[in-house]
Amino acid sequence: MVDEAKVESEEHGLVPKGEGWYVVNARDVRWLHREGRGAICHIEGDQDWPQFGANLNVLQPGEPMAMYHWEADQEGFFVLSGEALLIVEGEERPLKQWDYVHCPKGTNHVVVGAGSGPSVVLALGARIDSVDNPNWGGYHVNETAQRHGASSEEETTDPMVAYARFERRQFTRFRDEWLP
Repeated sequence: MVDEAKVESEEHGLVPKGEGWYVVNARDVRWLHREGRGAICHIEGDQDWPQFGANLNVLQPGEPMAMYHWEADQEGFFVLSGEALLIVEGEERPLKQWDYVHCPKGTNHVVVGAGSGPSVVLALGARIDSVDNPNWGGYHVNETAQRHGASSEEETTDPMVAYARFERRQFTRFRDEWLP
């Protein structure tokens, strides 16, 4: 029998702690945010799930979810509301509500907010080869992604280098305008 994990209330919202199953609402957990980089629902709490990752991203038009990159594991992106722009293998593809993007391992990609309002994108990814692995993937310099502010300034596997020009996202409470 699997025990229920503790969910504790902290300054910026609820935080799941330790092993076990739990239920949280996206509006109640803490979020990570920085103007120009979007908001991320921190549903994993203080743990990194070892087999797969999931996060809910809210992007304003022009905000990149990440820097253009590839990973050693597959990823998927489900547009739950709004519009977004996928840059995949150097090509732009518009995305709308209910579009799903599958990226097999090794696929260069990034998602950028688009349209006239926020987009909500569920990001899912395997972590079999990525957790604590120096060969997790890498950031490529890409002209198309650069036009959208979504490319590292140099080729690297180090996230600190890829995101050097950005302030780190900070924990915050949920804001009503983030989710429909």
